[in-house]
Amino acid sequence: MRDKIELFKVMSEPNRVRILMMLLQKPLCVCEITSILGLTTATVSNHLSYLRKEGFIEDEKEGKWINYRISQDIENTIVKNIIDSLPGWFSNEKEIKEDLAKVKSVDRYDIICSDKEDKKRN
Repeated sequence: MRDKIELFKVMSEPNRVRILMMLLQKPLCVCEITSILGLTTATVSNHLSYLRKEGFIEDEKEGKWINYRISQDIENTIVKNIIDSLPGWFSNEKEIKEDLAKVKSVDRYDIICSDKEDKKRN
């Protein structure tokens, strides 16, 4: 029972729902998600970690970036049903529409994700 309750906790945090809706459009890196949501990198990373732990998303390294996307092979039927239902539940929400419009135009090269990280290390 506890594992099912954890899955529904995902839906109790609006920013996690926003992230899932964006990732249904295309894979994104942390800095792109941060730019769209206006949240700190740490906050976005925590949300992504929780979503990955519960099986909603997966990540894939691409050069300097780690792209996050909706899990491709979801074995948990509850997770699959939630993912499949998200557009019907949330597509007409104003905030979601605004996020999805930003997803279309976000460009990691404009955000300069890797340069920010490189500067932090030096």
